[in-house]
Amino acid sequence: MKFHIIAIGRAKQGVELALFNHYKTRIRSPFLLHEIEDKKKRNGIELKTAEAKLLIAAIPKGAIAIALDETGRDFGSIELANKIQAWDDQAKGEIAFIIGGADGLAKSVHQRADLIINFGKLTWPHMLIRAMLAEQIYRIGQIHAGHPYHRQ
Repeated sequence: MKFHIIAIGRAKQGVELALFNHYKTRIRSPFLLHEIEDKKKRNGIELKTAEAKLLIAAIPKGAIAIALDETGRDFGSIELANKIQAWDDQAKGEIAFIIGGADGLAKSVHQRADLIINFGKLTWPHMLIRAMLAEQIYRIGQIHAGHPYHRQ
């Protein structure tokens, strides 16, 4: 299975990027980060709509889209790993995780998503979410490989 993270904004040097890169190097599956930026000065609904178009356009054809949004469903690591394994068993070749901008995701992204998940009710910085998501992708690979999971 090939994984993509499609995210608004560009990462700058710092601890969040270092942590992301740490987990990225541990992931055995093909893995790509797509950083999306709207170059025009916009705000509010106009910005959210423009970002949505860019995010949707970046989803690889035929990929399962998983949007990260505060309104999404709570998943445990094993439950998410099992969901992704089921898609893999159905020969779904790619998973695209979508991370919106500071104002969140437009309704059109929710409509395109095959699944909407959250990382809890707390607010997290977007750059830290990338690292947390990379860790979960790594963990999913470990679960699929049959490595003991410490909470099982």
